[in-house]
Amino acid sequence: MKHPGEKLGNDTWVDLPEEAIRIIDSMSGHIGEIFPYSPDAITANFTRACKLLGIEDLHFHDLRHEGISRLFEMGWNIRHVADVSGHRSWVSLKRYTHIRETGDKYANWPGLQLAIGNT
Repeated sequence: MKHPGEKLGNDTWVDLPEEAIRIIDSMSGHIGEIFPYSPDAITANFTRACKLLGIEDLHFHDLRHEGISRLFEMGWNIRHVADVSGHRSWVSLKRYTHIRETGDKYANWPGLQLAIGNT
């Protein structure tokens, strides 16, 4: 993982959850980069989608907070979440954590199976 706006040499290796690996493996014929899009294009499309859906004050980076919080709610420990998110310290990781409930609320969500190709 590389922060596109920062200096060279800040690459970080992160673990991918099993579900993410299955989604990537299900992508037919991907060659080279998994997501060959510029950060600006992703942000612009996310902003456009939010505007189209009438969602206000939501930014792409907010999804990082959301994802980290959901991992803790699912019972992941600090070390495992840090491995996936790329955080090197609990001080920086806890700024991203906003826990509301516990358990995996998507455990039986059929959309996950559709996304990873297990229909």
